[in-house]
Amino acid sequence: MYLSSKVAVVIPSYKVTNHILSVIEAIGPEVSLIYVIDDCCPDGTGDFVESNCDDERLLVIRHVENQGVGGAVMTGYQAAIDQDADIIVKIDGDGQMDPRLIPSLIFPIMDGRADYTKGNRFFDLEEIRAMPKLRLFGNAVLSFMTKLSSGYWNLFDPTNGFTAIHRDVAKSLPFKKISNRYFFETDMLFRLNTLRAVVLDIPMDAKYGEEISGLKISKVVGEFFVKHVRNFTKRIFYNYYLRDMSLASIELPLGLSFFLFGVIFGSCQWMNSVSTGLSSSAGTVMLSALPIIIGLQLTLAFLGYDISSVPNSPLQKLRKSYNAKKDNGAQNAK
Repeated sequence: MYLSSKVAVVIPSYKVTNHILSVIEAIGPEVSLIYVIDDCCPDGTGDFVESNCDDERLLVIRHVENQGVGGAVMTGYQAAIDQDADIIVKIDGDGQMDPRLIPSLIFPIMDGRADYTKGNRFFDLEEIRAMPKLRLFGNAVLSFMTKLSSGYWNLFDPTNGFTAIHRDVAKSLPFKKISNRYFFETDMLFRLNTLRAVVLDIPMDAKYGEEISGLKISKVVGEFFVKHVRNFTKRIFYNYYLRDMSLASIELPLGLSFFLFGVIFGSCQWMNSVSTGLSSSAGTVMLSALPIIIGLQLTLAFLGYDISSVPNSPLQKLRKSYNAKKDNGAQNAK
């Protein structure tokens, strides 16, 4: 099963000396390369791993300055691409992800069903009980926001960092534009949608020990909201106006315009009624209510179209077909 693909694992490392050795030891023979990215770790993760691990697949890469999890992963992606890896897996070094699930993560990419896969801790309802309640609520909110901004309505658990990607898709990513910090996993989904890559969720269990998550919902909610709005706006422009146009391209602006007109007009009439003490006429009420109803219907129609437009043709297959035709054309020209 694994002989046809060269698999690399990227482990961004920052203050994970308590767990990283056990993570590396659990990585199975299906993996050919292991990159530990020491992201200017104050604990010296890179030196620690080199001193205590003799795995021949291991290569430590050090950052002179801290670049965040996104910057570390991009460094690992580039290294894996340079060494001709076919599939690149990203796993955290804190021990919350089980490396034994790597075969499940890479198989949909190997058999051509997906370009990118990610873990989802919400498949098993019994396992969800073990998740801290605040993290569960925060993840649910972030998941809905990510569906809107990324366009992957079929996915959940967007901050899950257990992922795998096909090399051809990784090579097409704009490395320098992807968010380097906690928004990295979510921004990746937005970038993948602009490429029309197929993404699948893979069921997994999360392990929660004494480690403390560096992601504080209260500190990032404002930043995440702004970035989600930015990505949503870009995605709509790219997919519905720049790359293609459809009935949905008309439904969204019309729906929002009708809805806003109804709300603003109705609010003005209501304030006027309060100040004068006179009731609004039935016609005035209808002139406010009807645009709101029409606007909601048009907006919902757009969302229905958007949900049905989730990418379903793997980009890796399209790239292989394109490259094959290109090679044949070059040979025929000779």
